[in-house]
Amino acid sequence: MMRVRCLLPCLLVGLWLSDASAQPKAPRTYERAIAAGYKALTLCSGIFNAGRDEAQLATLELKGIYPEYDTLVPLLTATVDRERKRVSVPFDDAQPPRIATWRPHVGCTQLPIGAGTEAINTLPRFDATAPALDDRPWPLGDRNATGRLKGDRRAFDDVVKNAFDGNHFGEGSQTTGVIVLQHGRIVGERYRDGFGPHVSQRTWSVAKSLAGTLVGIASGEGRIDPARPAALAAWQAPGDPRAAITTDQLLRMASGLTSTTAGNRTDALYFGGATVDQEATSWPLLALPGTTYRYANNDTVLAVRALRERIGDDAQALAYPFTALLWKIGMTRTVPETDWRGNYILSSQVWTTARDLARWGLLYQDDGVFQGQRILPEGWVKYATTPAGPQPPTGEFGYGATLWLLAKSRGVPADAFGAFGNRGQFVIVVPSRQVVIVRRGEDPAGARFDIARFTAGILATLD
Repeated sequence: MMRVRCLLPCLLVGLWLSDASAQPKAPRTYERAIAAGYKALTLCSGIFNAGRDEAQLATLELKGIYPEYDTLVPLLTATVDRERKRVSVPFDDAQPPRIATWRPHVGCTQLPIGAGTEAINTLPRFDATAPALDDRPWPLGDRNATGRLKGDRRAFDDVVKNAFDGNHFGEGSQTTGVIVLQHGRIVGERYRDGFGPHVSQRTWSVAKSLAGTLVGIASGEGRIDPARPAALAAWQAPGDPRAAITTDQLLRMASGLTSTTAGNRTDALYFGGATVDQEATSWPLLALPGTTYRYANNDTVLAVRALRERIGDDAQALAYPFTALLWKIGMTRTVPETDWRGNYILSSQVWTTARDLARWGLLYQDDGVFQGQRILPEGWVKYATTPAGPQPPTGEFGYGATLWLLAKSRGVPADAFGAFGNRGQFVIVVPSRQVVIVRRGEDPAGARFDIARFTAGILATLD
């Protein structure tokens, strides 16, 4: 039989397919649901945690976000219910809107895709009264917080000023706040319009270092041993190789678990209404535990989930960040947020102020002691700042246990370390110089603030 060759018809079909593939694709329902969740959660937290308004959030926090949502988010209409403290964003005519709702102390949480307002009544709550500490002396409160700078004031002020110009330390960067502590007191503090000492922002991955702090405190209490398997209930089926993963490996990004991206995108958990026990526990191994560094939100989330399982009681687990750490060191404006089942998402979902982060920095500067009270067990700071295990294959920074290490950064002492987060969140601790530096930002995607050079510039002006 003679084979008929396809000429013109196939050519026309090929041209049509080529042209169709070149057209922008309409966002899928799930992509719209994620974008709606991003908008609902950001507005909810920004309004009810931070006291900012919709217009401010739209021009800064909701600009320069992940590219696949950056053009979609402005097209979605949000309704803010200030009386009930909730935000809803429709995304599909056949489904309820995405809803984020606020609760005292634990901030905003998203309902799962498809859930209506009746699900709000099922959310866990923590309704304790926070201690009133503002009138107490710094650092527990805000009284007498400032001190005299020892160094070159003019040069110091120039470095801080340059952090806000969007040029000196990173083209296109958007600094919203800077605090510098020297010998325990604030010697420099500056904010962008719309921000201030008591205006919180999302920490993004700085939350990982707060998570590591909680695990450290729990280890001192005998609740958890980082060297032993995390022993998550979801991994206990006979033959599950993930049962061998230790909490230490989770804290050091060395679990060996895989995910859909390099590990630092967990959109279903952050913006899709998925829960920690649904999403983070389900990933298989990619490498043997302890053999590979792979930056992963899920590793930190799982370490905190392991701590929750050790505590056992859900009410105690919800209270733990406040009673064990935050309220003990004056971080009364820090809001760790949860999924709708009460799991803390301490890889990213924390809103806090620059001053509260400075308090956390002082805890680490002073080896885990805060105003004479030991909060972290002895030796934890050394453990967390020691680069044991596999290290990041590229870049100038090493990694400890939820802390970044600046030993290779020019002009920065070898003992410097810090907490880093997306959009330019940084807390740098330099124990040998008794200096803590906090830089808050809303850097758009693609803009990078050079924290090592900024740190070196600040230190060069100080005695």
